[in-house]
Amino acid sequence: MTGWTRLEAVAAPLPEADIDTDVIFPARFLLLMDKAGLGRHAFHERRYHADGTPRPEFVLNRPPWTGARILVAGDNFGCGSSREHAVWALADLGIACIVAPGFGEIFYANCLRNLVLPLRLAGAGHARVLAAAMAGRVVSVDLAATTLACDAAGPIGFALDAHRRRALMQGLDEIGLSLADDAADIARFEAARPPWAGAIGT
Repeated sequence: MTGWTRLEAVAAPLPEADIDTDVIFPARFLLLMDKAGLGRHAFHERRYHADGTPRPEFVLNRPPWTGARILVAGDNFGCGSSREHAVWALADLGIACIVAPGFGEIFYANCLRNLVLPLRLAGAGHARVLAAAMAGRVVSVDLAATTLACDAAGPIGFALDAHRRRALMQGLDEIGLSLADDAADIARFEAARPPWAGAIGT
């Protein structure tokens, strides 16, 4: 996985509250297990007509938001079922950051596990970012400084656990973090295993 420290991209506005995981990734596609290519099914019912042609009214089908890497959503984004496919599809679509006042709890955790930043921002800060998104402006997210810039009023600070921030910056998922942080313990455990047990992973 590829990490990032600074993200500068057009942000797409999706201000509706309570967009659930079935809207993000419809249930009929859940049998697809390969993460690659799932992006074409993200927001499928909203992005496409029944015949597969794009719906011109949907924000991600309209310039300047086609190819947006940031979503500015309403409250409780990603509520509903726990399907991790929803995050896989957004990541495959190119979304690296979602800004919202709140998220579904499981969806929030799934974002962090898959190196998508779920950035909680409420009140005036969220209103500023949403205004920038609706205007088609570039939004800048700086993980090192934990700030977001979207207008001339100055950066907006946000909170992010240092462990998760490091994972995003270094492109480390849960396994990658374990291998990076616990390499010595893993090596000691493997060295202590009796020969008849075989190597781990064989």
